[in-house]
Amino acid sequence: MSDDIDIAEPPSSEKADRARTRRRWLTLAEIVAVIGVAIAGLNLYANWADRRDQAAEHSAEQSSEARDKARVELVGTVERDGRSLKLTDARHDLSEAVIVFPTSLGIATQRPPGDPAIEADWFAAPLLTLTDGGSDDRTGRLPVLVTTRYFVGDNPQTATAIYDIIWRTSGRWLRGRTLRIEGMKLRQRGGTQKTLDAAWARLMPKG
Repeated sequence: MSDDIDIAEPPSSEKADRARTRRRWLTLAEIVAVIGVAIAGLNLYANWADRRDQAAEHSAEQSSEARDKARVELVGTVERDGRSLKLTDARHDLSEAVIVFPTSLGIATQRPPGDPAIEADWFAAPLLTLTDGGSDDRTGRLPVLVTTRYFVGDNPQTATAIYDIIWRTSGRWLRGRTLRIEGMKLRQRGGTQKTLDAAWARLMPKG
């Protein structure tokens, strides 16, 4: 009598079921792996997008800060009882100012020495002539093209804008009429002689 024990082989259908189970688990493992890779990829993209957005935001902030540093906001301070308008800017020391007047007034371009300023004497005579024959007490605006030169750090900069000089005339006992500066207001940033003349054509007083 033989001592060998025969181990019965499982039926073929059972083998097939086991194979399908193994394949199913393998497929699930692959799916989990793919999902893991996809999630990792999404995380990497999200991190990259965050860094990109932060870099863009930082760049925009730097650009905005640079524009703010370069921007000139001229302030006109009336001095000497309205005979002078001192030009200053809170952010910059102005090294020079060039003031251009409307062509029809026939006033030469002015480059004041020292601290930039606008003098009433430069334009008083033409305006008094234009307003002669009417009321002694009148007020109006004179547009001028102002180009300022200044520094941002070590870099020279220029800025051009059209400003309205606010003026007032009044009568003097036995001495005719006089003109005084009342203030200054920004009309537009940038500008040319042409746009200055067009602005003056709308503001020019009638006698």
